[in-house]
Amino acid sequence: MSTIRFKALEQLINRQAVKVDVPEKKTSEYFAENVFDKQKMKSYLSQEAYDCVIDSIDNGTRIPRRIADQVASGMKAWALEKGATHYTHWFHPLTGSTAEKHDAFYEPSMSGNGIEMFDGGKLAQQEPDASSFPSGGLRNTFEARGYTAWDPSSPAFILEKTLCIPTIFISYTGEALDFKTPLLKATSALNDAAVAVCQYFDKDVTKVITTLGWEQEYFLVDSALFLARPDLQLTGRTLMGHASAKDQQLDDHYFGTIPSRVSAFMREFEIEAYKLGIPVKTRHNEVAPGQFECAPVFEEANLAVDHNMLLMDLMKKVARRHNFNVLLHEKPFKGISGSGKHNNFSMATNTGVNLLSPGKNPKSNMQFLVFLACTISAVYEYGDLLRASIATAGNEHRLGASEAPPSIMSVFLGSYLTSILDDIELRVSDKKMTPDEKTEIKLGIGRIPEILLDNTDRNRTSPFAFTGNRFEFRAAGASANCAAPMTFLCLGVADQLNKFKQNVDTKIENGIKKDEAIFQELKDLIVKSKPVRFDGNGYSKEWEEEAVRRGLSNPKGALAALEAFKNPKYINLCTSGKVFSEREVEARYEIRVENYTKKIQIESRVLGDLAENHIIPAVYRYQNELIENVRGLKEVLNEKDFNEIAELQLETIKDISRRVTAIKAKVTEMTEARKHANAIDDIVKKAQDYSDNVKPYLSEIREHIDHLEMIVDNEIWPLPKYRELLFSH
Repeated sequence: MSTIRFKALEQLINRQAVKVDVPEKKTSEYFAENVFDKQKMKSYLSQEAYDCVIDSIDNGTRIPRRIADQVASGMKAWALEKGATHYTHWFHPLTGSTAEKHDAFYEPSMSGNGIEMFDGGKLAQQEPDASSFPSGGLRNTFEARGYTAWDPSSPAFILEKTLCIPTIFISYTGEALDFKTPLLKATSALNDAAVAVCQYFDKDVTKVITTLGWEQEYFLVDSALFLARPDLQLTGRTLMGHASAKDQQLDDHYFGTIPSRVSAFMREFEIEAYKLGIPVKTRHNEVAPGQFECAPVFEEANLAVDHNMLLMDLMKKVARRHNFNVLLHEKPFKGISGSGKHNNFSMATNTGVNLLSPGKNPKSNMQFLVFLACTISAVYEYGDLLRASIATAGNEHRLGASEAPPSIMSVFLGSYLTSILDDIELRVSDKKMTPDEKTEIKLGIGRIPEILLDNTDRNRTSPFAFTGNRFEFRAAGASANCAAPMTFLCLGVADQLNKFKQNVDTKIENGIKKDEAIFQELKDLIVKSKPVRFDGNGYSKEWEEEAVRRGLSNPKGALAALEAFKNPKYINLCTSGKVFSEREVEARYEIRVENYTKKIQIESRVLGDLAENHIIPAVYRYQNELIENVRGLKEVLNEKDFNEIAELQLETIKDISRRVTAIKAKVTEMTEARKHANAIDDIVKKAQDYSDNVKPYLSEIREHIDHLEMIVDNEIWPLPKYRELLFSH
């Protein structure tokens, strides 16, 4: 009888690329057609309303209610013309995904005809039920009230006939229940700190925006095979599966020809992304078979985060139309590369200067070096907080696995930039510099633009690498909301810029000239943060030992990394910057710990069910066939021939019995360990118990199942195998 697996494989036989309806015009002609952007605002808003919204976007000013009514009216008119029937406040709760509650524009009237209604009140604020969203104890379960509030800096868009309005999400008492609220506060804090430092070099700088360019890695699996793998459906990763004889060892998938079905999927989700104003630029095969990547042009950080969350949802919807399922888990397949989401971070001024790009003269290069050093110093001072920001149960499988950045936070600069910083460290002293010394350093710095971009190599083993005009935070997981690492990075850099400004101003007040004060403070930053700079192999054992000597931490596992949220030093950073209250920091720690527990709990339950209801019955069926075969041999062979011929089959039967017995015993033990952990009230102790006493069973049970997969008849094995999941595109 054909198993579910073979029925799934049968569906692949006639699988062809889905025809994509490509618009008969250039991308630039339909880009952002479903976005209520500045161009649409000019057409649908009065000049007064338009100016007010732009002022809010640029300067954070409050939009009066009467103007909000005008904006709502124009937004509704545009949405109705586009065929929208509903509207929703679209937000990022602490679940890690997005949320929305749709309301119809239509409202009945006394005449019975009804009318489409949408005013400034509905635009500016709504009250979704907050009771079922994670809060980390910020409110009691019975306190269901929560508020979403319009974020004008991220434009509204239409998705599947619904007008989506990006919003923040806060509790009745004002605490942030989302990712967006802290990010907006953190980027504002960085703006204030960066502008103040820029004023040393250019008085025309009045605004600095944080920029983000993310790189999204993902796997594609045929839908039929996906539906035949309950572990993929329920956990996002394979809890069992023997390695394919061929996977990524030949490096032939990386940057290879994109399969036709995959190319059709990519083309469609790119078209849909362009309509939503997402500037997707790059697509290619990644290292592992079945793994791919897309990346947009960098944008303002808040908008980039919204676009990434929107794109992840969009990819999943489009993939199903192409008989694919998108896997965003950090480690869906054992033994091959997992998926990350590189966060490319920089800062740009209103004058058009990238603050992490070298300039064309000594003054602009000195500005570049100051922002470079402050960013390095932020990683040195708050590296554990950055590590905590990307610590999850999924990313725990990926980090430090010789395929992704190690768990030790370090900064890669490349040999030339390192030599520049070392030169400043050696030459700049606390005493007054001679004119010759000052000129020599300025000339040296002035040469950076000539060779910097070609001289900064890539280091895949570094979690935080400088790549020519930005820093690439490579440790974030594929499923992560970029807002979390970006929030804490902005906080840290803002803190170091504030301290830099304070120290330079103090030196100036004490009679030191501005240039000399900047040089001296720059040197102090370079010396202080030097331990975090490392250009070598981050995977090596030697680096782990060297990191200890440098005083850098190496948290083993997500729970150890999350402890940073309890560190008074990091809590003070969050509260002094007025981005989080102490309670909000505690809440995020509790939410992440609870999420870690639930992930392992679900995986444990799924594995137990698969082992007992899928694997063991199939193994018994094969074992019975072997037993019948041995019984038949005994009937037709003499005792001597039988003992010689049947020895191997008998040993296989015994091996199967031993492994099935071990699986059943370990599943029972795992269930009991889970019950014990569930009885623990303290969420931290419960998580630790799950990590120490439940999680190990996942690997132990898997080892036996993966061994049986290589023994049992291929036609009997119930679940799609790695070779099928990875090479069916």
